[in-house]
Amino acid sequence: MFLRYKKLDLPTAETALPGRDEEVWVADRHTVLGTPLKGPWPAGHEVAVFGMGCFWGVERIFWQLPGVYSTSAGYAGGFTKNPSYEETCFGTTGHAEVVQVVYDPAKITYEDLLKAFWENHDPTQGMRQGNDTGTQYRSAIYTTTDAQAATAAASRDAFQPVVTAAGHGTITTEIKPLGEYYFAEDYHQQYLDKNPGGYCNHGPNGMTCPVGIARTA
Repeated sequence: MFLRYKKLDLPTAETALPGRDEEVWVADRHTVLGTPLKGPWPAGHEVAVFGMGCFWGVERIFWQLPGVYSTSAGYAGGFTKNPSYEETCFGTTGHAEVVQVVYDPAKITYEDLLKAFWENHDPTQGMRQGNDTGTQYRSAIYTTTDAQAATAAASRDAFQPVVTAAGHGTITTEIKPLGEYYFAEDYHQQYLDKNPGGYCNHGPNGMTCPVGIARTA
């Protein structure tokens, strides 16, 4: 992405920007899936939120998975209300760049989503992902149910021996309940569909997570 600031300390609730009441405008429909971007969601569908660095490539990973109903790029894990991209990149909001995934658990499980999460980025890098450095690029799982929280923690523990055997360090992924999810600006939504040659640093990391089902988009 274009803004790579080097602030590596998260703000507190007292030091973060207050934000604003106005939500950003986003289009009604997903440009790839043709489904609603903001809901309402079909009965029985569930929501998962993942941070793996730059959200452009992350969103493409998930919209390709069978059983995923909708995806969007956004911000979560911080304090500022309706943050802007620039504020998030400066590290003054506490948010990570994330992707919201709406999925049908009858067609794809949360474990399958976690497998895609763990196998397509380096979860050991702290406040960075590859050459992208900053608090907004941290690895994160924001859970929407108690079951998700338990499953996410178990998958991390199952993946750590694989990561260690591959010569990497301790997984630094933040796992906590989702607070507020804020949509990113419309030009970020399905960015790599609109800009097929755009920047992306995500893809298979060569490690196999022993949860979920391996899927090819």
